[in-house]
Amino acid sequence: MSTLVECVPNFSEGRDKAKVDAIVEAMKMPGVYLLDREMDADHNRCVITLVGDRESIGEAAIRGVGKAAELIDLTQHTGAHPRMGAADVVPFIPIEGVTLEDCVAISRKVGEEIWKRYQIPVYFYEAAAQIPERQNLENIRRGQFEGIRAEIATHPARKPDVGDARIHPTAGATVVGARKFLVAYNVFLNTPDVDIAKKIAKAVRFSSGGLRFVKGAGFLVRGQAQVSMNLTDADQTPVARVFEYVKREAARYGVAPASSEIVGLIPKKAIEDAAEWFLQVENFDSSLILENRLAAVMTGKMAVGGLRAGIEPFIENLAAPTATPGGGSAAAAAGAMAAALGHMVASMSRGKKAYLQYERELSDAIARLSQLREELKSAVDADAQSYNDVVKAYKTAKESGDGSGAINLALKNATSIPLGVAERSKQVAALIETLKPITNPKMASDLTVGAALAKAAIAGALANVEINLESLEDANFVADVKKKAATLAG
Repeated sequence: MSTLVECVPNFSEGRDKAKVDAIVEAMKMPGVYLLDREMDADHNRCVITLVGDRESIGEAAIRGVGKAAELIDLTQHTGAHPRMGAADVVPFIPIEGVTLEDCVAISRKVGEEIWKRYQIPVYFYEAAAQIPERQNLENIRRGQFEGIRAEIATHPARKPDVGDARIHPTAGATVVGARKFLVAYNVFLNTPDVDIAKKIAKAVRFSSGGLRFVKGAGFLVRGQAQVSMNLTDADQTPVARVFEYVKREAARYGVAPASSEIVGLIPKKAIEDAAEWFLQVENFDSSLILENRLAAVMTGKMAVGGLRAGIEPFIENLAAPTATPGGGSAAAAAGAMAAALGHMVASMSRGKKAYLQYERELSDAIARLSQLREELKSAVDADAQSYNDVVKAYKTAKESGDGSGAINLALKNATSIPLGVAERSKQVAALIETLKPITNPKMASDLTVGAALAKAAIAGALANVEINLESLEDANFVADVKKKAATLAG
């Protein structure tokens, strides 16, 4: 199964192109691709966007951190953007065939290697945070390079997660983590008054009472006041809503947005949501976009005159006289379809006049069901691969005469995947129940089908868990899984 992980390292250099070129060159390796690079002289910062398989992306990031440590001296660095390291922040984001938990594992390994190779202390943030207060990047970076340099050895709260309590003398410290996709979005105002930008940023950011999933600060960039923002969940707080909020706040001070910019990349769905917001198209759906419809038809996800072509290959593979895909994959597919039905019903009710009072509940359900759907889709292939890995482990053990450790590891993985399917399907079932009283009653049958599919997914996944437990020797692992399975089955 293919895996794709995005990595968006931020380096404290936005003025010297040769240095940025060298950092990018250091990160080039098989299986890793450069998607984008942004340099900003006022912020004195560059943002590099990479994507690669889970085996390669971490090593690429480590090499980039090392090269940045060679080239960037924070004792000589100035810029508008807060910074604490030459390689300031290194987040990993799941794209395909991996989960957020997988990215946490990657970030932990990367953090250990950064300290081991370069003696740069590391802090973990967002989903990888080991201390709750460190989930928020701003808490870690408070005081910037100079503040951390003064306190790291004496203040227990500033002790790094990896490495000794001392910063690298010129490269500082690095923050590594795992998170969902983030949209870096900035709005320029038609004024050089940075105090206005700071007031607007305070109004819009969630931490001071603004929009959920928005972080913001005000800067002077290229002679213009800039409201600089990170949207940590653009599904629930769309870009268009943020722009309108900033525009409204700006009007209070007699100014207006002059332009806006996206730093790095933005998901296509976020742009589609913005189009829907501003155009007010009734019953808008991404399939109404020509290129999306064409891609669906050309890749077999949709047949002209019907959907059979999209589902038929999977069904025929299930029917084939081969061990994979099997019941585990089918259970994951059932869970994904259940999540899709819940998502569809919630989406068709959200925004309608009769359900405006449930806007927040519907938005939350849509975001969570979307995530669960993607995770369950990934499990379709992951379950099949886990079976193949078990077969391979037994074969290797037979040939070498010693492989019980590898067999147990493969069996644990083959058990954990369907257990995860059951857990996620249980969440889908619960979300579907919450949707019944707050969505269009004419779509009740869709929710009924979704609930039935979720129930089947749970039962099927737990059956796969049970059969794998029979061959496992780790009594503690077996007991723990049985306890979880019993809760899910209840």
